[in-house]
Amino acid sequence: MATDTTASSVTHDAPRIALPATVLGVGLGGFVDGILLHQLLQWHHMLSNSGSDNIGLPTYSPDTMPGLRMNTAWDGVFHAFTWLAVLIGLGLLYSRVTTARGRMWRSRVLWGWVLVGWGLFNLVEGVVDHHLLGIHHVRAGPGQLWWDLGFLVLGVVLIAVGWSLQRVGTLLRDGDDTRP
Repeated sequence: MATDTTASSVTHDAPRIALPATVLGVGLGGFVDGILLHQLLQWHHMLSNSGSDNIGLPTYSPDTMPGLRMNTAWDGVFHAFTWLAVLIGLGLLYSRVTTARGRMWRSRVLWGWVLVGWGLFNLVEGVVDHHLLGIHHVRAGPGQLWWDLGFLVLGVVLIAVGWSLQRVGTLLRDGDDTRP
């Protein structure tokens, strides 16, 4: 009888994790972007294309100390946003999943929605920052349009894979989260 109650409440939780997991995915996707592209590879910073952007910002070249300071400050604002998205996603997830939390963390449903969130991050950030505002590009210079388009394609792929994954997953069984 206890198993039926747990299974029933977990089944009830499955649709409720879409928003929290998507918000978590937005934050985690932003962290991957910021840590990998901004810090490790140093391909761009938040304002690295300023001066030739679409909104008329002054030039903040990361090749100068004042420009690097401004870019680092805006990278910090970006990381604060992604950190808040992760915290909000985790908080919402915790508040909505009240039983069988261990099964939820192993679930394809959760990780599918996280991938959807990461893909949405790529699409929104790519369209807004790379194309509309033009404040930075994935990798500026020759071929920058292809890098920017590839970033958008990756977003679409992440959404498609995440959507498929959450559709075939379930939160019901220990160790097996696929539908029969």
